[in-house]
Amino acid sequence: MPHFDLPLDQLRQYAPAVAEPADFDAFWRATLAAAAEHPVLVDVRPEPTHLRLVDTWDVTFAGYGGDPVRAWYTRPAGADGPLPLVVEYVGYGRGRGLPHERLTWPVAGYAHLLMDARGQSGHYAAGDTPDPRAGAPGGPWPVTWGILAPEDYYYRRMITDAVRAVQAARALPGVDPGRVVAAGNSQGGGIALAVAGLVDDLAALITTAPFLCHVQRAIEITDAEPYGEIARYLAADRTAEDAVRRTLSYVDGVTFARRAVAPAHFGVGLRDTVCPPSTVFAAHNQYGAANGRPELPQRVVHVYPFNGHEGGEAVQVRRQLAWLAGVLAAPADATGPATDTTEESA
Repeated sequence: MPHFDLPLDQLRQYAPAVAEPADFDAFWRATLAAAAEHPVLVDVRPEPTHLRLVDTWDVTFAGYGGDPVRAWYTRPAGADGPLPLVVEYVGYGRGRGLPHERLTWPVAGYAHLLMDARGQSGHYAAGDTPDPRAGAPGGPWPVTWGILAPEDYYYRRMITDAVRAVQAARALPGVDPGRVVAAGNSQGGGIALAVAGLVDDLAALITTAPFLCHVQRAIEITDAEPYGEIARYLAADRTAEDAVRRTLSYVDGVTFARRAVAPAHFGVGLRDTVCPPSTVFAAHNQYGAANGRPELPQRVVHVYPFNGHEGGEAVQVRRQLAWLAGVLAAPADATGPATDTTEESA
């Protein structure tokens, strides 16, 4: 266990009070209402891939402020009837890449929408969505763009894009709108968690090593990027801390998690210095706590004691596939009592 974080027996019980703005819900209602003024689905075009077992479309939908956001929509070739759909969000510094790079979900029989990350392409993978609103005061990295005010913050835009991606997905041909899943790792996991807190009829959430959880603690205990980029910004602008902490309180995954109702599958590596395990458990342990529906949600977390930010990788994906198949096969009204399972995995 890394020296900077808590032992597993404490992590299982770790449920810290996280700063929650009094107008958190009003802020997000207003943000999403403004986005809803724009028709969500803008363009859907077939994309040649030279892959025989899947079909792909290049999708453009209207995200924050009506800005065009790109995505790949892929489904098994020749599949009959509406399919459950996984909306996937990418990690920090990534774009949507090319359609053949992420095929797990369509090969497993699901429709799949992979959302581009506005303004982030070029670090790990290419993308096609600029961020035309990135000029507000803040640091030079995406995690610090507009960080001095929640209204200007980059993740306000990206989380709005992510909610709109779910709405766009439900309008796509061949999708079962009642079986839409939010999924992602790292930044993508944090965005999926935010979506689960804002969209109350998701079929499921799949998140591994989610970013943006218990952010106030994360920026204090790790220098790894992206949290380290916030710390470096505060090291340069020594008067900005109060404003930055206030902004981050509007995008904290713990606060979104408390409002979620969908069944949830988590994963965490105990040696993760990028998204420290205490920040992940802070969200998992309070998932659904404020949703007003005590029968929901069921949740499970797989723990990898000797892994870092890579978590369980292919082993975790196999567990996600098995878990999701079971969740989607269960009748919608057969939720039963809330469950909370921690599974240690080698």
